[in-house]
Amino acid sequence: MKTVVVLAGGPDVPADFTLPEGATVIAADGGAELGVPVDLAVGDFDSTTTETLASIPATERHPADKDATDLELALRAALKLEPDRILVVGSAGGRLDHLLGSLLLLAAEQYADVQVDARLGAAEAHVLRGERVLAGVPGELISLFALHGAAEGVVAEGLVYPLHGETLQPGSSRGTSNVFAGDEARISVARGVLLAIRPNTA
Repeated sequence: MKTVVVLAGGPDVPADFTLPEGATVIAADGGAELGVPVDLAVGDFDSTTTETLASIPATERHPADKDATDLELALRAALKLEPDRILVVGSAGGRLDHLLGSLLLLAAEQYADVQVDARLGAAEAHVLRGERVLAGVPGELISLFALHGAAEGVVAEGLVYPLHGETLQPGSSRGTSNVFAGDEARISVARGVLLAIRPNTA
């Protein structure tokens, strides 16, 4: 699977993060400071030192006054590489508006043909269209949220509280705090998009 890793804001990558073999790494501005080797840096570089930029093979500079966040610009650059998967890596801290905007961005229609995942601090997030099987551990928390409209025909197997063709609405807490019953969960949606969040609080 051709993977592009997009490094979002810090201050650190998750402690157990391992770069997927053969992955191309794109940094969204300050993501270049996370200590991971970077192939391309994208952004206005207000959070990246001159020394760091000098060590990166390619850069794509944008003006500070722009209509997209550095993360969105980095995701656009990732799409140009025609990956099978985009993995966003960064911190779950920082500004709440940036975190919310980033999660909504990951589920945008322009990424519908790519598997999109994120590691944000201890948490993981997965964008679900169609069907996906997620590996987990018994007792692990997982929440399902409908984004950008209703998620219809949601089936969730392998969870303590299964779903059987249900509709999840944006703004509903119906899918919050489910639990892995075993070591994997099979989740499908007939129409719409889900965001699965695994807070990994254990």
